[in-house]
Amino acid sequence: MSELSATQEEFRAQVARFVEAEISPHATAWDRDESQHTYPMHLFKTLGDLGWLGVGFSESLGGSGGGPVERCVMFEELARGSAGAALGIYVHTSLAAAGLARVADPELIERFVPGLLAGDITGAWAYAEPDSGADVTQVRLAAKRDGDNFVLNGSKMYITNATFADLILVVARTSEEPGKLRGLSVFAIDGDSEGLTRTKMAKLGMRPSELAELHFDDCVVGADRLVGELDGGFRQCLAVLSEGRVFAGALALGLGRAALDAAVAHVGTREQFGAPLAAKQAVRLTIGEMTARLRAVRHLVYSAADKLDRGEAYDTDASIAKLVSSETATWVSERCLHLHGANGYMLDSPAQRFYRDCKINEWGEGANELQREMIFEAVARGYQP
Repeated sequence: MSELSATQEEFRAQVARFVEAEISPHATAWDRDESQHTYPMHLFKTLGDLGWLGVGFSESLGGSGGGPVERCVMFEELARGSAGAALGIYVHTSLAAAGLARVADPELIERFVPGLLAGDITGAWAYAEPDSGADVTQVRLAAKRDGDNFVLNGSKMYITNATFADLILVVARTSEEPGKLRGLSVFAIDGDSEGLTRTKMAKLGMRPSELAELHFDDCVVGADRLVGELDGGFRQCLAVLSEGRVFAGALALGLGRAALDAAVAHVGTREQFGAPLAAKQAVRLTIGEMTARLRAVRHLVYSAADKLDRGEAYDTDASIAKLVSSETATWVSERCLHLHGANGYMLDSPAQRFYRDCKINEWGEGANELQREMIFEAVARGYQP
């Protein structure tokens, strides 16, 4: 795509200023919070009041307008300040709110989407399970019909925001067709529902975000909470997951930019053998390579967002953007840590935080092995890079 428009650049500047003032100064403290890494909850309401949670959603839903490009801008800049904080906003908007807005019936949309976009309620998206991971065809959380209700029994694992979410979109099996996407329904479940137990999980990186294991023990949910079709709701939500790969790419890009910025600042001031590290050719070549790779990622992410915005086929471009952006963020973060040396290994250095935060990007929204498989299938159908 071409460069951002003047309006989009101004939006980027607005988000960047906010991040510099309200997120970056706290990123290390949020990462090291001894209370098992509690999410900065005020961000939901603050970003809602600014209208940024509603970016990419129509005004009729309580959104702020704009489209995928503007949402990429927001996630990139938020992740530059704190990838963990950005992850919580990403799940809230691009999975929970977007899933409802795209698939739910008008009554359910009106009931929840405006509140999510205003930051008055918080959302999560739950489909991974202890024994299935990304293989959604093996979902075993069962939802059995009981009159006007469904009764849920089973577990979900690794669910971002689920420790505190007011509303959780849960993928459950409503008919016995193992190995098939058919038979998977989606329910909008209150986070404090009776029969639902939420257990916080400790993790390596993205620590400001919160991760939970969910247990459903005869948890009753009304049939009016079905998101989309019975036995087909998850299939209807697949487009939301495809779109999510574009925004996940933007998040990885922001993290990579933060690592590059930190590396450039360090090598410009750190002296070794009477000269700054930046005077060493090996260091200069590394910075050049980091910059070039991130520039390529920027093109891939925003090109996919532009295709999505224009209604063109974008699925394969989204997989490529997610694949390359996540692995580039990992490489750039490792190089950043390496250039910092022992200084970067200390817990008060942002370099070690980037290094811990980056890896999850390679697994989220479908592991990169899955992305490579989908790209191959597209090539077999005639996709041209």
